[in-house]
Amino acid sequence: MAAEPAMRPTGEPLAEVLDRATGARRIEADELVALLAEVSGADPVVWAGRIVGFGAHEYRYETGHGGVAPLLAFAPGRAHHTLYLESGFAERWGDLVDALGPHRSSVACLYVTRLANVDRDVLRAMLERSVAETLAR
Repeated sequence: MAAEPAMRPTGEPLAEVLDRATGARRIEADELVALLAEVSGADPVVWAGRIVGFGAHEYRYETGHGGVAPLLAFAPGRAHHTLYLESGFAERWGDLVDALGPHRSSVACLYVTRLANVDRDVLRAMLERSVAETLAR
């Protein structure tokens, strides 16, 4: 029997995952839940035991490997929030990335130390663009 994929809804209580962030970041985690729910039109669900996902979409790589992932997602943490966006966003969305404010990025992750330090309108635009590009594939 094949193993369950790691990236799947796992049923942990939402508050348990959000409480991994403390102090101001915990309050920001609630703000991110509201923002991602509004942009995605979906309710939050815990994926992989640590990621708060909104909606779902199927993906397939050129190799044939595929699966299901959240349409939008973030992971709250003690040091930063990790937001999961469309792969390659930092290279393609220079206009938004430059205007966002302090952050780090990797292929599909946006790391924000404090939500209070980024432009919320730019963040919303990034989330909206991620949803549009993901659904257009």
